[in-house]
Amino acid sequence: MRILVVGDVIGRPGRKAVRNLVPGLRHDLDLDLVIANGENAAGGKGLTPETADELLGSGIDVLTSGNHIWAQKEVLPLLDDDTPIIRPLNFAPGVPGRGYLWWRNVLIVNLIGRTFMGDADCPFRAVNQLLEGLTEKPEAIVVDFHAEATSEKQAMGRYLDGRATAVVGTHTHVGTIDARILPRGTAFVSDIGMVGPSDSVIGDAVEEVLHRFLTHMPQRLSVGKGPVTFNSVLVETEPDTGCATSITRIDREVE
Repeated sequence: MRILVVGDVIGRPGRKAVRNLVPGLRHDLDLDLVIANGENAAGGKGLTPETADELLGSGIDVLTSGNHIWAQKEVLPLLDDDTPIIRPLNFAPGVPGRGYLWWRNVLIVNLIGRTFMGDADCPFRAVNQLLEGLTEKPEAIVVDFHAEATSEKQAMGRYLDGRATAVVGTHTHVGTIDARILPRGTAFVSDIGMVGPSDSVIGDAVEEVLHRFLTHMPQRLSVGKGPVTFNSVLVETEPDTGCATSITRIDREVE
């Protein structure tokens, strides 16, 4: 199986890049499944029904999310219907949505970190409870760990090594160069990166971010403009074992 996992999609420039690139990548890379983190797709913060539909109509099969999933309230009904959108599994019990879904015979899980990220239940215990409760064996298990600290992400990779097919980090919008197969067969990368403006500060307009840092004054940030960086990873799996055989960065620049 060949699975492409796309980094955080940032606003309109990110959605346009997905629309322009993903259909071609599906063909050229012979992809079976495409997952993308969509929590910044609506104006750089949150997800709406319209932006979700646009991404799902552009070749994305499943949308994961993170700490900004509540930013646009219009999306809440979609979290409880059949739309393939998930929010972190380790949010408090009783909140809208679900933290995992089955896509054919693949289990896709969304987790959120706790280091520098605010309050959430323990992601390690949450995913362990989920995996121990499985009554059927997935062909693959893909975990999007939306977290700030590379140490927490690497710890999760080691914790799930041999149990998940892939543990891929999102949230920082900065792609890392540590993509590798861990000793027991799990594909890992600390952060995929983003699909957002290259001339920006993690997707936001440079001058607005500088103003915030220089003055400490509240500053509404807007999505940057210009060419877009498209970051993703391609994970190849062995269906019989559920292990990954390779993980490769697939990065593009789009005008």
